[in-house]
Amino acid sequence: MKKTLTLLTLVAVQFSALAADVTGTWKAEFNTQIGVQKYIFTLKQDGTAVTGKASSEIGGEKNESQLTEGKIDGDRVSFVELLNFQGNDLRISYNGKVSDKEIKFTRKVGDIATEELVAKLEAPAVDIAGQWQAEFDTQVGLQKYKFTFQVNDGKLTA
Repeated sequence: MKKTLTLLTLVAVQFSALAADVTGTWKAEFNTQIGVQKYIFTLKQDGTAVTGKASSEIGGEKNESQLTEGKIDGDRVSFVELLNFQGNDLRISYNGKVSDKEIKFTRKVGDIATEELVAKLEAPAVDIAGQWQAEFDTQVGLQKYKFTFQVNDGKLTA
């Protein structure tokens, strides 16, 4: 019995190591009872814990909310958004299935509404800050270049 329990524990640890990584920026646009909603979820995963924020645009009103109670288990992710919308505090729960570059969510707004939406992973920003060198032959001979790139507020200077 002790060997079986040890084996099951090892298998469970291996499956938890296969959890999807949801760290990144995810975008969604979906229709609801009150119109189109646009969301940007910024998620950070640490083990099985998920934290982050949600930036939304609902009926022209922009909102930002912290995400709480976040967790990931295999390819399933869940978290809660506490949104203050037009003076009302709303508890919105998200449960989703992670696949390649998208999360299919079921979104429950308290007891008011349930919606299905898909959030897509934005391409990660590439950090090219630093020095880059290039050498190549041309008709006039060997060319040597050294570039120093800086990125500030999303703008590239060299």
